[in-house]
Parts: sequence; C-alpha cells; structure tokens
Amino acid sequence: MSEYEFTISLRLRHPSIDPSAITQTLGIQPQHTWKVGDVRRDPGGAALGGVYRESYWMGRLMEEPQHSSSRVSVESVLLQTLAHLRRSQGFLERLDAEGGVAELHVSLFAREDFRLELSARSLALLGRLGLAVALDIHPQPHDPVSRPPTS
Repeated sequence: MSEYEFTISLRLRHPSIDPSAITQTLGIQPQHTWKVGDVRRDPGGAALGGVYRESYWMGRLMEEPQHSSSRVSVESVLLQTLAHLRRSQGFLERLDAEGGVAELHVSLFAREDFRLELSARSLALLGRLGLAVALDIHPQPHDPVSRPPTS
C-alpha cells in the first residue's frame, strides 16, 4: 500500500442554528464557528463588512495529520467517526430537514498514486446519517521536509 497523510474534519452549515447547540449535541469542540447574522471577520478578527448568511461549524476529528498504515486509514477513521456520530442521527436528520448540510471533509496528501477504498458498510452509514463526503487531494513534492497544512 502506498503511504499518504490525511486529515478529517466535520463541517456543518445551516440557515439559522446556533453553533453552540451543535457543539453541545455532538460533544466535539469546534475550530471555527459563526452564526447567521454575525459580522464577517478575517482570520485575525478584523471586520470584513457584511454579515454571514448562514451558520457554520467546523470541528477537526484528528489532532494532526495521520500517516496511513495497516492500522490507520481514511476508512478506519471514518468508521470510528460514524460510530460516534450515529448517536446524533436524529440531530443530523433534523439538520438536513431544516436545510442544513453536514459533510466529512477529507484532505489527502500523497507523493505517489494510491488507492482509497470505502466499503459498502461505510457508504451505507454515511447515507443513513445524511453525511456528504468532500475529498481534497493534494499532491506533495518529494521533499521530505515539507509538511501538509492542517484543515
């Protein structure tokens, strides 16, 4: 198996939900949040003008990028995450019914071609929970010093 690094985060968008309700329900601390109507701000906190049109919540599901191995893979982390999120299925269904979107965001960093397989079990769990998956693929140069950014 070719090696790759990856990170996974959960991202939720909703027309009006308070991001603190998401944090309380999921039990995951977010890295980025804003509520509909909040003043838009740059990463440094300076006002950009205008307000956010929807609420947003993003939580990393891993502290740092992981190297693929026989024990750790995108699919193994997805399965662990889905088992955790299964307890919040009713909340995710409500989010969807109210016009919200929940997605698992996977960033992959590789120096060579590799194969990513998602089992029918993983895909079925994603569907039952109403979770989309977004994959960002980042080819990396053959520089052993370079390190992928975290999402």
